Amino acid sequence: MSETCECVVIGAGVVGLAIARALSLAGREVVVLEAAEAIGTGTSSRNSEVIHASLYYPKGSLKAVLCRKGRDMLYTYLQEHGIEHQRVGKLVVATDAREVEMLKGIKQKALANGVEDIRWLTAAEAKDLEPALECLAALISPSTGIFDSHGYLLSLKGEAEANGASFAFLSPVTGGRVESAGITLDVGGREPMRLSARVVINAAGLGAQEVARVIMGIPKRSIPPLYFAKGNYFSLQGKPPFVRLVYPVPDQASIGLHYTRDLAGRGRFGPDVEWVPSISYDVDGTRADRFYAAIRLYWPGLKDGALQPDYAGVRPKLQSPTEQPKDFLIQGREAHGVDGLINLYGIESPGLTSSLAIAEDVLSRIS
Repeated sequence: MSETCECVVIGAGVVGLAIARALSLAGREVVVLEAAEAIGTGTSSRNSEVIHASLYYPKGSLKAVLCRKGRDMLYTYLQEHGIEHQRVGKLVVATDAREVEMLKGIKQKALANGVEDIRWLTAAEAKDLEPALECLAALISPSTGIFDSHGYLLSLKGEAEANGASFAFLSPVTGGRVESAGITLDVGGREPMRLSARVVINAAGLGAQEVARVIMGIPKRSIPPLYFAKGNYFSLQGKPPFVRLVYPVPDQASIGLHYTRDLAGRGRFGPDVEWVPSISYDVDGTRADRFYAAIRLYWPGLKDGALQPDYAGVRPKLQSPTEQPKDFLIQGREAHGVDGLINLYGIESPGLTSSLAIAEDVLSRIS
């Protein structure tokens, strides 16, 4: 069976849903293809549910610009659509002299990115806010928050559908080819078909590189390598120690093994970084020893046995374990030579916060 449509979005994670919504609101005909059985089954549902403020990213990078813009867009969207969220604030803490210097650099990056409410705290000021905390200094980010990410995903899907978008689940892209009038995709599943479109947005997350590889006509040299960085979370048994979120200074692969809580008040720590050869969501309980050691640097009161394995997510990294962090990669014709094709690679944190801004950026590239 063969069908045609104007726009195809591959992937029904948060970025794919935000793009489908933006396209449908712009009056475009949209079909969303998703290999899984439901929306947001991958990276979008396996994270900290944090609204980031744009503290860490180099000035002018896509992560910096889209996170800062996306943060404000997301708060507005959540408010207007009645989706639960809390602007709880966040402390980034330094526990030794080296980290104090790193904290100064983070403050400068945040200010350069337009985060004007960032503020330096002495150890005493930080402890006044969070009595269980031990540190030498801290930054406070009042505009960091938490939210109901599942409610957000459902809202994006509902709006896209209300404006005419169609969804096909259990419909993996198994092949395709670039043609003169657009791109034809081979779609698997229970009812295999060919779907031709003038515009194709590859927002397949962890599967984005594989989708690009199976479409003939996309230059292989334009497809970046993919590395899987698994992040494990442990839940906290007992009373949460902090009102705000608490983060250590970031390392090369992540923004640190931090404390967050959900909207019901349950506390958790993570994610750590575990480089893995393939996608796996099992949490190895023996990793708790590393968690205890890292957490006690800023919360010495953590008791033995208080951490329990919870869940894991996998980040689609564009850098290897030995390389410096890389930016989001949003590729248009200038990168691969194919009209009407946008590939999104390496959309990890802060992709959830940035999702509405990413969708706006993609829409501007095809208008």
